[in-house]
Amino acid sequence: MRERKRSDSAAVAIVLPPREAFSPGATGAVGLMAHRLASRGDAVVIGSPGGVPHADVPFRPVRSGRWPLGSQTARYAAAAARLLAELRPTLIEVHNRPEIALHVARRFPSAKIALLLHNEPTEMRGARRPAERLALLKNLSGIAVVSDYLRRGFLENLPPACGDRLRVLPNCIDLAALGPAPAAAARERRVLFAGRVVRDKGADTFVAACARALPKLPGWRATMIGADRFRPDSPETPFTRRLRPEAERAGVECLGYQPHAAVLDVMHRAAIVVVPSRWQEPFGLTALEAMACGAALVTTRRGGLPEVAGDAALYAGPDDPDGLADAIAGLASDEKRRGALAEAGRERARLFDLPQALARLDAFREEILFG
Repeated sequence: MRERKRSDSAAVAIVLPPREAFSPGATGAVGLMAHRLASRGDAVVIGSPGGVPHADVPFRPVRSGRWPLGSQTARYAAAAARLLAELRPTLIEVHNRPEIALHVARRFPSAKIALLLHNEPTEMRGARRPAERLALLKNLSGIAVVSDYLRRGFLENLPPACGDRLRVLPNCIDLAALGPAPAAAARERRVLFAGRVVRDKGADTFVAACARALPKLPGWRATMIGADRFRPDSPETPFTRRLRPEAERAGVECLGYQPHAAVLDVMHRAAIVVVPSRWQEPFGLTALEAMACGAALVTTRRGGLPEVAGDAALYAGPDDPDGLADAIAGLASDEKRRGALAEAGRERARLFDLPQALARLDAFREEILFG
């Protein structure tokens, strides 16, 4: 962004969704991206209190309390607006909550307010109907989405000219922070699933595929990292309760929730990472992280995943454990092929490296602030 006059306020206030943590010990994809992009710039993150926040980015907790009457989101939006009035940022970026962005726009009609969407807009309150999405374009200074898949969803049934107002800012990875990736021959003979252990993420297909593949792969093991929620005290669910004994019978070790840094550490050593999503992934951050860490990636063609992985992954159907098992076994049995796919993935990840993401974000902000 252009240099601005010095003041007591941050240049950018990043408003997280109410349930998004901003702590190294518990955070989801939105919090990860907010931290990654805010760690190099003049920004303050505001969000719900909980855990110890990241130490390298200014953070202000939103304490919504019980006023005003209404939903949790309404109380959070009102409390966030009060905090924004104190901070007086040059630009306000609301992540993933159209109704909060509109509340802030009504509260500060002359402010520059952007909305950054990480999920399917047509499934969000305040953006489901075309008229609501038109209102967002009219009342906000800028809107960005994390993939072309989401862009197409936002523009569905809108006039073609609306596409000129919508930007794509893909999620990113900091390759410099990850360091060199071990070569295929030096990696652990491990097949890894990392993410929420829910049906949408294909955790059950992963277990079923491992049950078929592992008996053919002596010396190989499979690991599942994750829980129903992104936090250490994630509750047991009927799905996880049913899946655990199946995983045990398949020889899949279940490590439960782990902090993001620990996940990346395992991913950096694993030979194969599987992202078997049934869900139409808005982007596919786990797939990007796997490629950046130098693992060979097996995934599905759901949502934005093909945009992320391109030709640097093997693809299987999310409800095809036989096909997924064949992909795993084929890679595990062929080190040369595994190494070539991993190298292609690492090269693909460079398209989403942090410097490029910061440049795209700066251009978006410049467009909003200076036209």
